Amino acid sequence: MIEDLNLMLQDPTLVILFVVTFVSVVGVILIMVWLFRSGPLSKKQKRLSEITLPDDEVGTPLGDQQSLQNEFEKNLGGFRELLNESLGQLSSDKLQLKLSSVYWEITDTEFILIRFITPIIAFILGWVLPGNILGGIFLAVIAYMAPPIILDRAVANRQKRFQDQLLDVLVLIKGSVQAGYGFMQSLDLAAREVPNPASEEFGRVLYEINLGLSLEHALLNFSERMDNDDLQIVITAIIINSQVGGDLSTILEESIATIRDRIHLMGEIRSLTAYSRYVGYFLTALPFLTGGVIFLFSPEYFDTVKTSLLVQVIFGAAFVGIIIGNIWISRIVQVKV
Repeated sequence: MIEDLNLMLQDPTLVILFVVTFVSVVGVILIMVWLFRSGPLSKKQKRLSEITLPDDEVGTPLGDQQSLQNEFEKNLGGFRELLNESLGQLSSDKLQLKLSSVYWEITDTEFILIRFITPIIAFILGWVLPGNILGGIFLAVIAYMAPPIILDRAVANRQKRFQDQLLDVLVLIKGSVQAGYGFMQSLDLAAREVPNPASEEFGRVLYEINLGLSLEHALLNFSERMDNDDLQIVITAIIINSQVGGDLSTILEESIATIRDRIHLMGEIRSLTAYSRYVGYFLTALPFLTGGVIFLFSPEYFDTVKTSLLVQVIFGAAFVGIIIGNIWISRIVQVKV
């Protein structure tokens, strides 16, 4: 074992790979520690300890432990600030909006750091374990593409769940306005009565208004986060009503009727395009199903994948082509209403 270790240390490539892997793993661990330390539960525990700790126990070991924890959080906060300043140029308003929409407790620069660290780790694992650099490149590309895909899926799922709640929430707001509540009271009622994500979004609108933003500005931020055409119709009607006046309940009732018609129309469109969508899913899964069946009956058929560079390149190009074809078909069957 000692001889193998000496041989590994004599190879500069393996030494570099080991150092890069170690640095990447340490970076990921630091990020996870920060997420745990700065999470809502740790903040609540810190606040409770400050309230419940008697004055005569300031010098106790518990107080010393709290001081060490505060010092650690201060140093970690300084590291986070330096990190944000260093990678701030790589960020964008679109990325910040997406992270704000899904309520992930990481900043845009930390997301960028994760996106650059994971391909390095994936490249090393894909190169060292199979012993093929193409495997490392393949895993690195997947690891680089995975974080934005996961973020986009999280945003889409949250917006879909909000879309399913929107009509019921508007009916609740309209009923409370007709009962004599003000619009702000109706928003507060919706934030308290409906489940997430609608309650979080309406609560955030109220929070932004309490911070000093105008109703129009808070509603426009709400519309940008959700990116929903039905919500845009309602917000436009509310903003116009707040500027020129009028019966808000009547405007909400007409908006609800319009949204119902749009939902009915979208249902018909989805039924008409269902065949094309399922064909796209089938064509995407067909190469993998075919390859699995061939592997079950004749495993040696894929032996050349391990030895032939040309076959590996062809397999990679085929995988990329499958992804492009799936995206192309999904874009074709999307109909904007």
